[in-house]
Amino acid sequence: MVSPGQPPAAIVSTPSVLPVEIETLDLADLAGDPSWRRPVLVDRDLLVLTTGGHGDAEVDFQPLPCRPGTLLRVRVGQVLRCPCPQLDATVVRWEAGALRGLQVDPEAVPTWRQLAGEDEDAVINEVSQLAVDCARHRGVPAAQPLLRHQLAVLLLRLALGGQERHPAARPEQDTFDRFCREVERDYQHTRRVEDYAARLGCSVRTLTRACLAVTGRSAKQVIDDRVALQASRLLAATDEPVARIGRRLGFSEPTNFGRFFGREVGVSPGAFRAARDEPPPAAIVRPRSPAESSRARPAPSRSLR
Repeated sequence: MVSPGQPPAAIVSTPSVLPVEIETLDLADLAGDPSWRRPVLVDRDLLVLTTGGHGDAEVDFQPLPCRPGTLLRVRVGQVLRCPCPQLDATVVRWEAGALRGLQVDPEAVPTWRQLAGEDEDAVINEVSQLAVDCARHRGVPAAQPLLRHQLAVLLLRLALGGQERHPAARPEQDTFDRFCREVERDYQHTRRVEDYAARLGCSVRTLTRACLAVTGRSAKQVIDDRVALQASRLLAATDEPVARIGRRLGFSEPTNFGRFFGREVGVSPGAFRAARDEPPPAAIVRPRSPAESSRARPAPSRSLR
């Protein structure tokens, strides 16, 4: 029963906290510790715009040279490490649903790009304005469409700039891209090329020919690359037991996982994990994402294989 002068319970409400879809932060805020002792497993999409300093950042164990104007695109599930304390950068981070309904494909943005000229000025201005509006309108529902469209414009500009630098797609590229999507969905359950060929309605030979044309590696190697990459991510960025990581990736026995990882990467899972706490280059890492294999990248400062 409501006492005189007290509003009904139905009228009393507490303001809801609006989820932060899009935000900006400093590069140092991403690190688990200031020295970046281990990589960070990224749980939201990122753009990283270097504003000061020179050095290498590592995305999925690939060293990428950074200086003012360098932009990195880091995807959910990748590992990021920036062991150079002299690097300063602004990070744009967003949830997957932030771009829903907008005609923009964030996957079209290359992993690495050195901005220059008018492109650099435009991107810096857009990132700066997005940072201002994220801080000013944080938690304001009416501002969400503004932030979403600002992010969409930024990604569209970067995607269009990247397309100017890519050659025309090869005939096998579409088959390879479809194969990569299937591998991404199911690499934890099957490493058989025959299974993916059946789903795509093509032959094993067709898949292998497409993979060789785009990456220089067979379809089986592309699958194994993806499994080894995920194992490397989890070993480097988490404390999850080795045996559990193996089970997550479809290995019923730890010994089978150990043999697979040693063959693909060149060291045991335990040795790979121990090396994460050493200054780079701590370990020579071979695994890579099949989708990343087809994207243009800068020449690395050291080989992954």
